[in-house]
Amino acid sequence: MKHLIGIDVGTGSARAGVFEETGVLKGSAMQDIAIWKGDGNRVEQSSDDIWSAVCQAVRGAIAASAVDPASVAGIGFDATCSLVILGQGGVPLPVGEDRNIIVWMDHRATGQAERINALGHPVLDYVGGVISPEMETPKLLWLKENAPDIYDAAWQ
Repeated sequence: MKHLIGIDVGTGSARAGVFEETGVLKGSAMQDIAIWKGDGNRVEQSSDDIWSAVCQAVRGAIAASAVDPASVAGIGFDATCSLVILGQGGVPLPVGEDRNIIVWMDHRATGQAERINALGHPVLDYVGGVISPEMETPKLLWLKENAPDIYDAAWQ
């Protein structure tokens, strides 16, 4: 029998489940993800920490399921929409001390979101008419205006 792994990366944890092809859950595991909150509505994470949590959750789910890892036929991911900043070759670029993610709930880009919304551009129709500071575009604009060295060094 083939098995599938589902991975959900949320704000506070990574969760993994091993399923039979029919959808029956065979085993699951969860690993916490560190989150840093700071002044000015700043909320940050580390992509290295998240990847470590994903790997631990998957290993735990495989162990809990007792299935042969060779039987895994596919993996699916779901994750929150946070801004991950990577330099050339995937090297994390800091937005905080050892942190390279501006988390979705970070509102440091409220002013940038307000300026984008004031433009009234038709592209806003695709996001419900207004853009939130929780979305990527205001966060990118904040990064460009407030940390141009990191913005310029960003590869992805």
